[in-house]
Amino acid sequence: MPLRAVIFDYGLVLSGPPEPNARARLLEISQLSPEVFDANYWRYRLDYDRGTLNGHTYWPTIARDAGVSFSPQEIEALIEQDVLLWATVDPVMLEWVGRVRASGMKIAILSNMGEDLLAHMRENFSWLDRFHHLTWSCELNLIKPMAAIYEHTLEKLNVRADEALFLDDRLENVEGAQAVGMHSLLFRGVRDLQQNLQREGLASQLPPLPDSKLHV
Repeated sequence: MPLRAVIFDYGLVLSGPPEPNARARLLEISQLSPEVFDANYWRYRLDYDRGTLNGHTYWPTIARDAGVSFSPQEIEALIEQDVLLWATVDPVMLEWVGRVRASGMKIAILSNMGEDLLAHMRENFSWLDRFHHLTWSCELNLIKPMAAIYEHTLEKLNVRADEALFLDDRLENVEGAQAVGMHSLLFRGVRDLQQNLQREGLASQLPPLPDSKLHV
């Protein structure tokens, strides 16, 4: 079945790597070691993305488990720096998004996303308007790799699973998309993506990726 849609994850697919200055500030504010911080940061991240927690409940939960406490001012600062951690976008991938849409494909974002980062993106990322549909986990109380969140996106795009390609940086989310019948590739950068599209016989249906060297 020919492709009719490309569905993108946001974090580490459309976004760049975590912003190092923001991470440094998170460690400074929290006063936690990198190891303790990372263990607690990811322990409840899916609850944040599902909307079970928000910034004002996520960070106190981390503090409780780490045996510390954060003042209201520190919580606000942690929320701000956590948003900035993920707010750098990849210009190469954004250029390809435009090429994919111009080729006639439908495009969407399907992302596990907490409400604080989402609010920042809506306020600052006008390029979100390019997409035919946007699926954010915190608004559906669903997270990848639950089948229902992929099926929701396919329904909104009005495409069959085997007509859609999904790109994600996490293997469990790629496997979740494959389980509902979608084409899905693990994203490890532009060059790797181009090679994988060739390997899977999908490259001929999509515009070429931009040369990342031109954006350095």
